[in-house]
Amino acid sequence: MDFGYEVTRSLSACEGALLLVDASQGVEAQTLANAYLAVEHDLEIIPVINKIDLPSAQPEEARRQVEEIVGLDGAGAILASAKEGRGVADILEAIVERLPPPRGDPDAPLKALIFDSWYDAYRGVVIVVRVLEGTLKPGMKVRLMNTAQDYEVEQLGVFTPKPVPMEVLGPGEVGFIACGIKRVADAQIGDTVTETARPTSAPFPGFKELKPMVFAGLYPVESHQYAELREALEKLRLNDSAFFFEPETSVALGFGFRCGFLGLLHMEIVQERLEREFDMDLVTTAPGVLYRVTTTDGEITEIDSPAKLPETGTIAKIEEPVITATILTPSDYVGAILQLCQDKRGVQKALEYKASDRVLVTYELPFNEVVLDFYDRLKTMSRGYASLDYHVTALTSAAREARHPRERRPGRCAVHHRAPGPGVRSRPAAGVQDAGAHPASDVRGRHSGRHRQPHHRARERQGAAEERAGQVLRRRHLAQAQAAREAEGRQEAHEARGPGRDPAGSLPGGAQGRGRVK
Repeated sequence: MDFGYEVTRSLSACEGALLLVDASQGVEAQTLANAYLAVEHDLEIIPVINKIDLPSAQPEEARRQVEEIVGLDGAGAILASAKEGRGVADILEAIVERLPPPRGDPDAPLKALIFDSWYDAYRGVVIVVRVLEGTLKPGMKVRLMNTAQDYEVEQLGVFTPKPVPMEVLGPGEVGFIACGIKRVADAQIGDTVTETARPTSAPFPGFKELKPMVFAGLYPVESHQYAELREALEKLRLNDSAFFFEPETSVALGFGFRCGFLGLLHMEIVQERLEREFDMDLVTTAPGVLYRVTTTDGEITEIDSPAKLPETGTIAKIEEPVITATILTPSDYVGAILQLCQDKRGVQKALEYKASDRVLVTYELPFNEVVLDFYDRLKTMSRGYASLDYHVTALTSAAREARHPRERRPGRCAVHHRAPGPGVRSRPAAGVQDAGAHPASDVRGRHSGRHRQPHHRARERQGAAEERAGQVLRRRHLAQAQAAREAEGRQEAHEARGPGRDPAGSLPGGAQGRGRVK
């Protein structure tokens, strides 16, 4: 999920792909997501059903899911077991037979796609490229088209899988080049390499700069380890161009760093590497997302911490990232998952029943609601069977609900907007600002009593109505029970006194034993 862009660049460098499906788990959400990415890049897909050696494996069921859920030919799926080595020869033979040969003109200007890179202490940045057109040779002057920087190819080679030097790379070939680049950020994934003397007319399409989406603070447990943490982060930054950090100070935690990550998985990887490779003891703050703030004078800024918010009176609009989440789950857990998504301010987009009692649910969710505990709760309530895939689709106004409190949304307890009757003065709902007011206080939640989100108020009104209804029912039940007890007491008294006597034994008005009723 976090490295989706790198996946697209790797797929762009290929003619085909292997789609691995676990024989015991079946098709999952990321299986669908990766299959759709490969189809968008017009790749030949070879489905492979792996782990057929497990006792819980159901290869025929997985084959049926590949055909009915993914839409590929299930009969062409290859059964394999990496543990036992079964099916490996069939997979290699299928790659040769089914995948089309690469295309490209060796005499055209050089055009090569960068899809991976890392830092080497002796050679600098090593770039892995796929040559699309032209030829690449050692000593050639090349240009990275996005940064417009020129370098000389010092070393050229391929992996077999160990690195082997080569004299030339032609169209369709994949290899590595070392040009003495000092920073990984200068060789960005998706950039195009061309010859300086004879550049290509247009770079390879689809390039975009990687931008952190999740931010968290990293602080050393011991304050004297601050310099060691800085050194460790700088070393990680050499091999990870998407990782970002800057110094930060906290009153409670002391000196640390504000770090940016592609997503939650990326954050966990960086944290684990710091703890394992560099032996760091860290305190990590709760992750947050990147917001875009528009001020009243039209200035747009991106903030990753609440401390960086401008003054409330100068905020015109706050936008938050929104993701499109795809959840694939057995039908037994659909109700709980839908409730979880609704609690996270989600908007349902689709719900499809697939083969083998599987349900594909599509939701739009605020990214901020997902970064904390969404995945853990999803796995808990589905006993581990539900799978999740998401991608950030847009930025939407975080104060949208505050400005439009009566808008009906799926699954919400919303009130229809009705025009006021004769003689009724129209006024905004209690606790909701008018359209001309600044909604920043609603978003920041400084005054929880007056500026709660509208869906919170709707749930509170619904809960209050249910409580009142419960009180009425309890009172009615108590009254009925009391009346039944009184009737039973009168009946017992009537039977004890015999016929002809007053069944209640009292005068009207409740005076006991004052006389007989005549």
